[in-house]
Amino acid sequence: MKIDRLIGILSVLLQEEKVTAPQLAEKFEVSRRTINRDIEDLCRAGIPVVTLQGAGGGISIMNGYRMDRTLLTSKEMQVILAGLRSLDSISGSSYCSRLMEKLKTGSSDFVSGRDWMLIDLSSWDKSSLAPKIEKIQTAIEKRNLLGFSYFSPKGESLREIEPYYLIFKWTSWYVWGWCSIREDFRLFKLNRMTELQISEEKYEPRPVPLPDLSAERIFPGEGRIEAIFQPDMRWRLVEEFGPESFETLPEGKLFFSADYSDDENLLSWLLTFCDKVEVLSPSSLREKMKDSITKMGEVYG
Repeated sequence: MKIDRLIGILSVLLQEEKVTAPQLAEKFEVSRRTINRDIEDLCRAGIPVVTLQGAGGGISIMNGYRMDRTLLTSKEMQVILAGLRSLDSISGSSYCSRLMEKLKTGSSDFVSGRDWMLIDLSSWDKSSLAPKIEKIQTAIEKRNLLGFSYFSPKGESLREIEPYYLIFKWTSWYVWGWCSIREDFRLFKLNRMTELQISEEKYEPRPVPLPDLSAERIFPGEGRIEAIFQPDMRWRLVEEFGPESFETLPEGKLFFSADYSDDENLLSWLLTFCDKVEVLSPSSLREKMKDSITKMGEVYG
């Protein structure tokens, strides 16, 4: 992508006193004419790039405007590298890694030491997730509508959206876009989407509010659960809700209390604890637990 190449060229110019167009063309695997156009674009963007013809000439940034490479420390650069590698983890490609290799070429003093941070954003369903992300990214860049089947607790529906943002939150991937059915912005979970298709129809970008990703907004509290967990379930409560979510009773059991937004999701979560939990309140949820357990008993005889 052109923007990535422009960033790469700028990085080289910030690190080198002078470089030639043929050298840049070889490094970024494009023609010299493309490099010349890229230099013109950098100049139009306000970067004071100077070109000198003849022997000893080359391309450089005007004296007095050169960025001090210590602006980014080695540790900070490693964080940037880790972030870019994490994007490769969802696509199965090494595009971002190749870009960063070009950025740090000849700058061993700038990017030194061993990698100390690895981030993998892929899910267990990576084989189907990566193509979805690629399609959504293409639709966002080209301003094409997206169509798909969507599965939610309320059932299955066909949706068409104007996609604006890919979001990684709560260990899952989402797309934020304008839904033609709801006539409003909505957040859609990628793992609930099937038959994803890029429409040939374009859309005119509208003012896009950034999504409110707070837990209070996405999972508004509709009630409060109180339950008693067995002591050996402490690790799960710590992992999923934090150590402040419960208190240890004198006999060692764990008193748990938290807001919840959806009965069905909460019920499914509670059933994973089998006989390690007893719901105290609300009474309606306690009755649903009893009913589910009774039906399970009928299934298994």
